[in-house]
Amino acid sequence: MEHKTKVSVVIPFYNCPYVNLAVESVLAQSYTDIELIVVDDGSTLYMEKLEAYKNQMVYIRKPNGGTASALNRGIQVSSGAYFAWLSADDLFHPDKIRRQMETIRSSGTFFNHTAYYYINALGERFSGIIRMPAFTRQAFIQTMMSSCPVNGSTVLCDMEIFSRIGLFNESLLYTQDYDLWLRILPHFEWSYIDEPLLDYRVHNEMGSVLHSEAQRREIAQVQSMHRGNLTRLLRKERST
Repeated sequence: MEHKTKVSVVIPFYNCPYVNLAVESVLAQSYTDIELIVVDDGSTLYMEKLEAYKNQMVYIRKPNGGTASALNRGIQVSSGAYFAWLSADDLFHPDKIRRQMETIRSSGTFFNHTAYYYINALGERFSGIIRMPAFTRQAFIQTMMSSCPVNGSTVLCDMEIFSRIGLFNESLLYTQDYDLWLRILPHFEWSYIDEPLLDYRVHNEMGSVLHSEAQRREIAQVQSMHRGNLTRLLRKERST
């Protein structure tokens, strides 16, 4: 049975040496009604880093299918009313989920994201706050047509979104998040917290570094797929 206040946090895990730190950052949340789901996407390395936490999470192992397939599997087994995603190399700040749940409830929105920091392989912050510029919904739609400033690990959303919009597109290897945000945007109001509530790790083994050219091609593909819908949405916003 779905719990109206429970947040299901899904960590897709594939050979990531930082996964234990990600798990600890979820277990350290000040918001307590959390279900932690780790989906092992066919890892061959670092599984031992999860042993100490097995009784504090739902652990699912599946054949390797990519990030979208791991996220979808986590969503399918979750019992929460809300979904959050944490990449295995990133870290939640202790009040992240609590602040987002307060904001979603007070604003009546279904989707929330936040500002964040960059950290390096050693976990040291090396950036100022990475934030969204303050702008209108119209300007935000225009921005989303040409780039994706929404960091997936900062997102918390109502599970009802997946009932209406569908799950992540498993045919997309690098832009499953961007594609989903563009599918959500016409149908649901978003809120944003201009406060860094995530540490986003940048390192040489991350997918966007290893597969940058393939990722660029896929970004162009996703933008092309959604251009018509977003253009119509923009016209509608301008006329209201």
